[in-house]
Amino acid sequence: MIEANARALDSELIRQYLPQGKTIEQLEENLAPEARQELKDRIKILLREKDAVLVAHYYVSAYLQELAAETGGFTSDSLDMARFGNEHPASTLVVAGVRFMGETAKILNPEKKVLMPDLDATCSLDLGCPAEEFSAFCDVHPDRNVVVYANTSAEVKARSDWVVTSSIAEKVVKHLHEKGEKILWAPDKYLGDYVRQQTGADLISWDGACVVHEEFKAEALKQMRLDIPDAGVLVHPESPREVIEQADVVGSTTQIIKAAQELPNKKFIVATDRGIFHKMRQAAPGKEFIPAPIAGETVECIACAHCPWMAMNGLQNLARTLETGENEIHVDPETGRRARVAVERMLEFSRSLKS
Repeated sequence: MIEANARALDSELIRQYLPQGKTIEQLEENLAPEARQELKDRIKILLREKDAVLVAHYYVSAYLQELAAETGGFTSDSLDMARFGNEHPASTLVVAGVRFMGETAKILNPEKKVLMPDLDATCSLDLGCPAEEFSAFCDVHPDRNVVVYANTSAEVKARSDWVVTSSIAEKVVKHLHEKGEKILWAPDKYLGDYVRQQTGADLISWDGACVVHEEFKAEALKQMRLDIPDAGVLVHPESPREVIEQADVVGSTTQIIKAAQELPNKKFIVATDRGIFHKMRQAAPGKEFIPAPIAGETVECIACAHCPWMAMNGLQNLARTLETGENEIHVDPETGRRARVAVERMLEFSRSLKS
């Protein structure tokens, strides 16, 4: 039998996929403002010429988030990125994020061209859940509803019954649990553990983790809370349980931003990728946002509260992609057809919650 706690790709292998040297995001920090503006102006022209729209995640650089807003594009979490790309009339979608987000856009829009600044921008959760091994794991548990996090490949999505994002994972599993369904969850073990606690569902989980959120440390957070007693604590549910237990609010990126707006605190300790701080400062001006403590605050840190693959997105490679048409996302049509069932189920469920 395949055990749930033995499926993740070894962390040392995942390290081999990490970007080497400085990322494009780090290099662009040193660009002169005039050069940066020239790049943005060039991209704006290219977006119009290519009938393209830019869809960006909260974790990419502030420059890309600003550019999306300035050009009629969109910055949000992965659920709303998928929804926006599906509803927008542009013939080309440019996804600034990581590869699974580009694949999701293609799954939902097979007739559209989907481009990314860098196709090597991936995700440790995706890497740690190889499709063949995951399919074998599902075969061992045929009586369970397969619910996978959006941070997975098109092939894994095609093997699932449901795709979810962190903003609706708990609601979907609660819905299935109330119908008497048992759950097979993948790939993030911390989010799976949190969902199981919140819903009481019979849930077995793949053993995967995000290289960013797994680095947050509970003991150091306890000390930080003592040092800053008036700070609210906002935590993404991909974090370890001992970190989640200290949170005032646990939620997706969008839910964390909303909490910063609505809670009375003037300071917040935030346990998620620091790329979100740009949007948080816009949404809650005058408030202070402090990164939650992580391990290895040195050059040896592989995460440092910022996804190294998200940092592979920049203005320069975005401009090159639009000019050349390179870095196009392709999904096998049959794989995409099967994956689309689970992804559209997520979007329909989300629409029903709103209505």
